[in-house]
Amino acid sequence: MVKEDLFAARAELPDLAHVEQLRRLLHEHAHRYYVLDEPSIPDAEYDRLFQELQAIELQHPELLTPDSPTQRVGGKVLDQFASVRHAVPMLSIRTETDTQASGARNFDARVRRELGLDESAPVLEYVAEPKFDGLAINLRYRRGVLVQAATRGDGEVGEDVTQNIRTIGQIPLRLPAAAPAVLEVRGEVYMRRDDFETLNQKQRERDQKTFVNPRNAAAGAVRQLDPAIAAQRPLSFFAYGLGEVTPADAGGPEFDTHWDLLQTLKSWGFPVSSLVTKAQGATELIAYHESIARLRDGLGFDIDGVVYKVNSLALQRRLGFVTREPRWAVAHKFPAQEQLTTVLAIDVQVGRTGKLTPVAKLAPVFVGGVTVTNATLHNEDEARRKDVRVGDTVIVRRAGDVIPEVVSVVLPAPSEPSRRGPIFTMPRQCPVCGSTAVREEGEVDYRCSGGLFCSAQRKQAILHFAQRRAVEVEGLGEKLVDQLVDGDVIRVLPDLYRLGITSLASLDRMADKSAQNLVDALQKSKQTTLPRFLFGLGIRHVGEATAKELARHFGRLDAIMDASVEQLLQVADIGPIVAQSVRTFFDQTHNREVVEQLRACGVSWPEGAAAPVTPKPLSGKTFVITGTLPTMSRDEAKDLIEAAGGKVAGSVSKKTTFVVAGSEAGSKLDKARELGVAVLDEAGLKELLNGGS
Repeated sequence: MVKEDLFAARAELPDLAHVEQLRRLLHEHAHRYYVLDEPSIPDAEYDRLFQELQAIELQHPELLTPDSPTQRVGGKVLDQFASVRHAVPMLSIRTETDTQASGARNFDARVRRELGLDESAPVLEYVAEPKFDGLAINLRYRRGVLVQAATRGDGEVGEDVTQNIRTIGQIPLRLPAAAPAVLEVRGEVYMRRDDFETLNQKQRERDQKTFVNPRNAAAGAVRQLDPAIAAQRPLSFFAYGLGEVTPADAGGPEFDTHWDLLQTLKSWGFPVSSLVTKAQGATELIAYHESIARLRDGLGFDIDGVVYKVNSLALQRRLGFVTREPRWAVAHKFPAQEQLTTVLAIDVQVGRTGKLTPVAKLAPVFVGGVTVTNATLHNEDEARRKDVRVGDTVIVRRAGDVIPEVVSVVLPAPSEPSRRGPIFTMPRQCPVCGSTAVREEGEVDYRCSGGLFCSAQRKQAILHFAQRRAVEVEGLGEKLVDQLVDGDVIRVLPDLYRLGITSLASLDRMADKSAQNLVDALQKSKQTTLPRFLFGLGIRHVGEATAKELARHFGRLDAIMDASVEQLLQVADIGPIVAQSVRTFFDQTHNREVVEQLRACGVSWPEGAAAPVTPKPLSGKTFVITGTLPTMSRDEAKDLIEAAGGKVAGSVSKKTTFVVAGSEAGSKLDKARELGVAVLDEAGLKELLNGGS
């Protein structure tokens, strides 16, 4: 390389201090986001920093380091996992199956006996921790950088899952300078309950197999040969101990207690459960066991007990091990959250929005702290995938606030007689009102099409009809609707307009004045528009924009009610699914009857001929409204824009034509300026509406 080329190459190298600062900032912000749950910068800013570092490393691969934040996602697909021999065996903890207070007393008595302490000796100090229901992992750091992650395996030899563990945002890739030259941190990889439910919902939507429980889902993610798939699975981590650590003279602090060890790990960036505490003697161990048992159902993750450890590390060394289990620790279990029972029947429940859900009626079984008699099967596909039938013995799971569900079927041995019922099939009529049950293409759920008539959907139908963007009945909120429906005052939607002051005033917390105000609001709501009325009917897939297109195209309600699918498809922006949904709704005799009763009660609107297809000043333009306009509300502005042929979106993008900004406009205005989108004030909008350009 000639001298000039050498200087040019050096000039192209990025500022190494800047690269290091990018890595430090990304590590810091990831810790605040994943561990502390206190993000200090917007996601977009984090993404910008990440992409800048990624671009530098792609251009200069010699600068890439194993602890770079960019190494959390990616890596090659493995044929199999390499074996890892643990420098310090990952031994199991003895399990105390006595779930009562005596389990804690027995452990304390056993430890005191091993240490030769009599009754006069002071109480021992312990550390009490939740027993996480996940997968044990050993993290090995060399000179502060994560170099290897391995599963427990058989305790002596595990599997190298480094690529997958790097995808977990809570696990630091780099440690402070105070960390030992070699440090192994041990903890539990787990999946939060909300993340588990979201993952399973996505699996159902893709018509893929669901996971049995959060532990299986976490274990499956950790053992994915493709780290890109593992990165899509939401995993979390808690640290609870150490493996190999270099001696103090080789760097790193000395610990006197297990508690100090955990606090140091926390200061180095590892997540340590806030439920970990110190406990004095058996009495406080018992209190801890009872308090965590009470909290168990409300936790965001699964636990199956608590763990007690002697706090003093010197006493731990004195106590030692027996049959490969530490004498200084024990796992004190809780009652199981999975139990066996029998399916007595499979019923179908109808939700507030019309969704049909198969529910297994069970022989009563005590699981997760309550007696369970019902368990969800989610939908027909899920019931068939698990092949749940009447007469089956099944495993039922309940965790936290999650609705109990059937996990799997325990099939009888081939030699045993089978009492299995037929394969479950979802009914094609709503079990509550008899309306047609519809499953649209690409959907997993069946839905009742009789929303106006079905008693299971009554509250939802009333609230939807009375909302501000529909016919608008001011003062008719959820609590009042609950009273009206639960008190059998309203059975069908038209009953709203038959309410009188006397019947309303008899309700709880309803004074004469409030009753009069509601009657006046109902009277006022009778004068509406065809789009608002159509939207208020709650026809599936018919939102405000679609209702306006239907009204604009047909002009009259009767024409919409009688339109064929082919005619409905002629309406702008209406496809086969929406057209069929409208047709199915009006094919239900009782839906038509509700419409006619509402008309008879005086609900009306101006009707006319179908609107001619004429150019409109805002056709083809997309608007976003932000801030407070001087003389009109956002809803009024939206109505005017749509009446002029424009569309109103909720967020700014490159497809946005104009942003209409009032006072106190926020991030949407900033985004518009960033993308170069034209910004209007109210006067500018009015000029456009009047045909200006």
